[in-house]
Amino acid sequence: MYDPVLLQISTFGITIIGAVVLLLAVVTVWQMVRFVDAYEKQALTVFGEYQRLLEPGLNIIPPFVSRTYAFDMRTQTMDVPRQEAITRDNSPVTADAVVYLRVMDAKRAFLEVEEYKTAVSNLAQTTLRAVLGDMELDDTLNKRQEINARIREELDEPTDEWGIRVESVEVREVNPSKDVQQAMEQQTGAERRRRATILEAQGERRSAVEKAEGDKQSNIIRAQGEKQSQILEAQGDAISTVLRAKSAESMGERAVIDKGMDTLEAIGKGESTTFVMPQELTSLLSRYGKQLTGSDVASNGRQLESLEFDAESRELLGLDDIKEILGEIDRAAEVDIEEMEQQAEAVKIGDVDIESADDVDDGGEVGSESQPDQE
Repeated sequence: MYDPVLLQISTFGITIIGAVVLLLAVVTVWQMVRFVDAYEKQALTVFGEYQRLLEPGLNIIPPFVSRTYAFDMRTQTMDVPRQEAITRDNSPVTADAVVYLRVMDAKRAFLEVEEYKTAVSNLAQTTLRAVLGDMELDDTLNKRQEINARIREELDEPTDEWGIRVESVEVREVNPSKDVQQAMEQQTGAERRRRATILEAQGERRSAVEKAEGDKQSNIIRAQGEKQSQILEAQGDAISTVLRAKSAESMGERAVIDKGMDTLEAIGKGESTTFVMPQELTSLLSRYGKQLTGSDVASNGRQLESLEFDAESRELLGLDDIKEILGEIDRAAEVDIEEMEQQAEAVKIGDVDIESADDVDDGGEVGSESQPDQE
């Protein structure tokens, strides 16, 4: 018969052995199975020797003697630490960047370089300092795209050997030193003051030109008015002179007629029946009788009519030329006004050219003020 104690010991030992075997089987299965995510690949080594790349999904590998190294196949973002550099014109600057890279060949990234991220970061830092040191300060501040392209070009060749592709490089900030920033602020302030001075001078010049043109126009209109007034005044004086002469002539004729009438009255009192009268006296009597209403000479019923200027008097007074003279005055005034408007337009065009030249000059440095001085 079996001893119960020995039987219990043997049963317990068998249970322990079974548990160990089961645990060993589970561990073995766990070591044999590898699950690879869809966005990565894993490099497999057996006894330290590279075997193959494990594709996404379930993979069976030799247990206990295998090791795997995962590689993310997506585009990765890597920050480049802030770097200090001296530009070609001896100005200190600091800059940092971001590198976008992607693993194209996981086998080469595993075999050719120890830590590809560290290697790319160190290479990007040295390249950034070299590119900034080969440029002037103004170019480092204004030509970001050129800096990005040059850094990427410098990184392409070595990273291709590692199975890494640099997709993009972006420089985030380029900051000059504090002394340089203060100098740039002073330069910007001086440039703005220079532009304000130029604009103020141009405004004063335009105001002076407009005022001069206004005074000129006022003087022209005033001169034209004075000229027209003098002409009309002269015409009035001439007409008044002729009228006075006509009146004196009429009064002389009236006196002659009155004297002739007295003479006729004295002759009529005489005894003679035959009289001899001068032709001039009869002519004056005829003219005088035409102006008397109800006389025999004016028996046709016409009233006293105003005397018209004869052709010689009208030519002397220039009555027929008054409208022509006034027309010439108006035409001369219109020509003067048109010339003044053309000159004002030419002045405006000149101001526009000056402003355009100033805009071109504004793109220069602070000290380049020769062009406004020449204007």
